[in-house]
Amino acid sequence: MKSRRTSPPDVPGKPGATHSVVAGVVGREVIESLRRERGDEDERAQAPLSFALIRRLLGFTGAYRRRMIGLFVTVALRGIQIPVLAWGVGAVINGPIARGDLRQLAWSVAAFTAFALFTELTFRYRIKWALEVGEAVIHDLRSAMFRHWLGLTMGYFNRQPVGRLISRLTGDAENVRVGVQNVLFVSLVCFCQMFGCAVLMAIEDWRLFLLVLGIAPIIWALNLFFRRRLSHAYRRQSDSFSRITATMAESVSGIRVTQSFSRERVNADLFRALVEDHARYNYTAARLGGTFLPLLELNGQLFMALLVVVGGGHVLDAENPMSLGSMIQFFFLAGLFFSPITILGNMFNEALTAMAGAERVFAILDTEPEWTDPPDAISPDRLDGRVELREVGFSYQPGRPVLHGVSFTAEAGQCVAIVGATGSGKSTVAGLIAKFYLPESGAVLIDGHDTRTLSSPWLHAHLGIVPQQNHLFAGSIYENIRVVKPGASREDVREALATLDCLETIEAIPEGLDAEVGERGSGLSLGQRQLICFARALIADPRILILDEATSAIDPLTEARTQKAMRLLMAGRTSFVLAHRLSTLRHADRVVVMGDGKVVEQGEPGELIERGGAFAELWGKAVG
Repeated sequence: MKSRRTSPPDVPGKPGATHSVVAGVVGREVIESLRRERGDEDERAQAPLSFALIRRLLGFTGAYRRRMIGLFVTVALRGIQIPVLAWGVGAVINGPIARGDLRQLAWSVAAFTAFALFTELTFRYRIKWALEVGEAVIHDLRSAMFRHWLGLTMGYFNRQPVGRLISRLTGDAENVRVGVQNVLFVSLVCFCQMFGCAVLMAIEDWRLFLLVLGIAPIIWALNLFFRRRLSHAYRRQSDSFSRITATMAESVSGIRVTQSFSRERVNADLFRALVEDHARYNYTAARLGGTFLPLLELNGQLFMALLVVVGGGHVLDAENPMSLGSMIQFFFLAGLFFSPITILGNMFNEALTAMAGAERVFAILDTEPEWTDPPDAISPDRLDGRVELREVGFSYQPGRPVLHGVSFTAEAGQCVAIVGATGSGKSTVAGLIAKFYLPESGAVLIDGHDTRTLSSPWLHAHLGIVPQQNHLFAGSIYENIRVVKPGASREDVREALATLDCLETIEAIPEGLDAEVGERGSGLSLGQRQLICFARALIADPRILILDEATSAIDPLTEARTQKAMRLLMAGRTSFVLAHRLSTLRHADRVVVMGDGKVVEQGEPGELIERGGAFAELWGKAVG
């Protein structure tokens, strides 16, 4: 019966006993869940060699043709020079050294040194141009990916985790870079080197060369056998380490929740289970590596011993002796013939990894947007701002509609409040008005034009949005406000803040407009971030304004101070206010009440309150 190491059991009846048992079960379940979640990634960590992908990758080198020609020339030279150097050592031994010609020896050594320097010069430019081509290709590839992403529709980003997108741009692209820089050109050098050594060995002594050919498949098979297992072990090791880092980051970011619910013991046991899981993979990889390298070295030593015996017999052959210099020359060539095998094994693994990365990168480049503007999309000379929804139906996933026959009209310059419970479809309606999505049925009309026929850039240039989840970019407050209008001056920004009655609030922040907002605005309070988004929308001067829970992060006092500014912001513009706080709707011209993806009722606020329907009930709860 196999023994299994376990953690010391908790004392029965102690609080830790239950925690330990729960953590053990939860830990195993979580690890298996994480494995299943990454199962697809595991399978795609490597992919078969594809000449179609290689040809497509090489297509990115077309702009660097001259450098590529020079690179292939240096690759060919490098592959030939290495065997010639080894052959030259034997030639010097068999020539001037064997004859005792010191003058000829001096010239031979000088020629050998000059050739060696030329070889190093070739090596330098081979590396230099390979690095330059690899960096240029990955730069173009990443730029193409990013440009393509910017052209995809919102539905794509709703389905894709941010971490996976970042992984495509970083990890997968980096694997492709390694494939272009290292795998292709190093492999070509290795093959040229082996071919050159084979030719010179066959010329030198065909009998010893046959011995080399007999040993080569054994070493190659040994290398391939262990490399596959090492590749699998390293991949599992890497995935396990990813689970550890992800869990650690999640635990640190959620430390308040952990401590609030006394989950320290459970989380610690879960983390211990992940670490033990990782240790097993480390041990497996170390065991395989510890077996493979000594075995490979032993095979090399046995081969060299065999070569000494057979070659020594040829040297001692009385009838057709082989010179000692030729034997030394053959030894050098044999060593150079076998040395690339391990390198090629590594290159093969890197090539498979690069293929998987290339597949994922090109899968992004081949992703078509769910919809595009028609070739004859119109850009009217002016936009009044009349918005109408006619029997609009929409779903994010097939068979799961979120809007059913939504219809209402906002006249130009009107303020329309869209209210309802969470999940009623308010934000989806806003996304359709902004043409982030297209309706599956019905139509969204702006100034009588179906949004399907309008130019998206033109529409977005006349649109301002303050989302519920405000987003700030890295940089200063000033840069974040004018991001929608790069030509805006400092005075324009100050004027926008003053209009919103929040200039003093922003200037009270250390460094004022020049204060760095931090990653995603982490250096500011939630209310301050929301005010910056208000100013950003105001400075854009849009014709259609969408405020999605725009005051949800502002305290009641600040909200009261900005009511006048909000009215000025919405004056003359068609405004859609999505809100839970009904106090922000007192100046709305029209209210649309949503429920389960449908319009429950609509009308003027006073009229709806008198009617005693859904809005009146919401209003009563808000003021009561």
